[in-house]
Amino acid sequence: MDRQSTQPTLQTIAVVGLGTMGTGIAEVLTRAGREVIGIDISESAARTAVAALEAATARAVAKERLTEQERADVLSRFRTFTDLQAAVHADLVIEVVPEDYALKSQVFAALDAIVRPDTVLATGTNALSVTRLAAESRHPERVLGLHFFNPAPAMKLVEVVSSVLTAPTAVEAVTALAKDLGKEPVAVGDRPGFVADGLLFGYLNQAAAMYESRYASREDIDAAMKLGCGLPMGPLALLDLIGVDTARTVLEAMYAASGDRLHAPAPILGHLAEAGLTGRKAGRGFYTYEAPGSAVVVSDALTGAGGALVGEGRPVSSVGVAGSGTMAGGIAQVFAQAGFDVVLAARSQEKAEAAKAAIGKSLGRAVAKGRLAEEAAEQTLARITPAGSLDAFAEVDLAVEAVAEDLAVKQELFQTLDKVCKPGAVLATTTSSLPVVACARATSRPQDVIGMHFFNPAPAMKLVEVVRTVLTADDVHATVREVCTRIRKHPVDCGDRAGFIVNALLFPYLNNAIKMVEGHYASLDDIDTAMKLGGGYPMGPFELLDVVGLDVSLAIEKVLHKEFRDPGLAPSPLLEHLVAAGCLGRKSGRGFREYARR
Repeated sequence: MDRQSTQPTLQTIAVVGLGTMGTGIAEVLTRAGREVIGIDISESAARTAVAALEAATARAVAKERLTEQERADVLSRFRTFTDLQAAVHADLVIEVVPEDYALKSQVFAALDAIVRPDTVLATGTNALSVTRLAAESRHPERVLGLHFFNPAPAMKLVEVVSSVLTAPTAVEAVTALAKDLGKEPVAVGDRPGFVADGLLFGYLNQAAAMYESRYASREDIDAAMKLGCGLPMGPLALLDLIGVDTARTVLEAMYAASGDRLHAPAPILGHLAEAGLTGRKAGRGFYTYEAPGSAVVVSDALTGAGGALVGEGRPVSSVGVAGSGTMAGGIAQVFAQAGFDVVLAARSQEKAEAAKAAIGKSLGRAVAKGRLAEEAAEQTLARITPAGSLDAFAEVDLAVEAVAEDLAVKQELFQTLDKVCKPGAVLATTTSSLPVVACARATSRPQDVIGMHFFNPAPAMKLVEVVRTVLTADDVHATVREVCTRIRKHPVDCGDRAGFIVNALLFPYLNNAIKMVEGHYASLDDIDTAMKLGGGYPMGPFELLDVVGLDVSLAIEKVLHKEFRDPGLAPSPLLEHLVAAGCLGRKSGRGFREYARR
């Protein structure tokens, strides 16, 4: 018999729970031609769902994505009820009631007595055990997870979650449905968080803990991850959108399953949830909103906290950049384009000239693409003076080192800057993982030393992490923040600890993705797809690891593990094995994936 003939046809679908997610799923289904039975014990919720569908389809007509007749057809396919008995003829039931196991179990037990034996039962949970729900059912083979992402009409990812009891025909049926809805289904096993939330919530939890420790302001944490990683939303704003209480529930389930301290909910999540400050839906969470349910952030007592400057900065008109690599050239270009006179110093005059020539090519590409006027490019290049020795930094107001990420090399360079640079010059390191204070102590003027962590490529990336040590003077901090504004970068303040903001949040997430593959939970492709489509990430974790370089990633993870001593931060053995084998990512032609040699 053809396998396809045993696969249920899912034409009539019941959606149980008409909150935001249930309403969004109902819209997706009705617009794809399915008959949808919306069920909620609240008549008000049912009316709200109908009104939301009417409004969404009206917008689609206004944008000429639907005709009036198509809109009428969509609306006619959505009927609402307050009794589960309405699901009696459904081919598929999707449950999206609140994340409470007793409530979901009660719904499934009732459905067992109502629907046909071949009706597929799907839970929309992202934290509770699908296997446990299935095991309690009369027909465990038909129970699975179907995890849509919010907002369901816009988000492409759907996680199809099988338990050990789920029949392949049920999985095939909902996978085919997901594809028919225009979604990207990813098959995953039953564990809290599945793929996307399993990686996302650990990252969100660490961001909450970072804020709770007063390491950085909420605005700086969110800006750092948006500008440094290209994310559509900062982690604390995202927690407010998801719901602080929901995030806490998911993390508690993840921690119970993994025992990983990175999943233990940050205490602040509990404090906010218990105070009723659950995010946007309550009008207040990490941020304060115009009204409950509003996306408009308003000022509160914490607005601007952490970004205040103490005293005035020092005057800066000339800048020295030490280094001849891509980062050094990019930083020199940024300063020169902003009107600063720049001395670009390398280990030899020849290397410095080559670095300036590379900047010229970069400017030429910008001119060719119409992003920069030819005259501006010429003026920028004219402001850069190549030098074969740091002695050329004698009169600069700001010296920025961008040499190899090796503490001994940087300390030797700072000893030289201490001797060469004039009194009052600000000395900055672009390190991404080494202690800034160790560079400062190599000089006789640690109060003048600060971190300026640019992101690659420096001309394009807007973020600069401004890292002050316990010895950095207030006016040095003020100087660097002011300079960042002048070069059109967004400064975020952070203390001198491993990873600063971005790497401290990014690399544990990347490490956890590797552990998922190591544990055979999901494939590289499924994880990358899940994070791009479910989390809005511009690149999947394995794409990003191969671009960054596996050796660089491993070095940063080792620094984080050494600093915080958390077993959950220990680098994945798979990453260590790949690096030992010389598989370093795109630059070596092979990392997690293979690349064509150039």
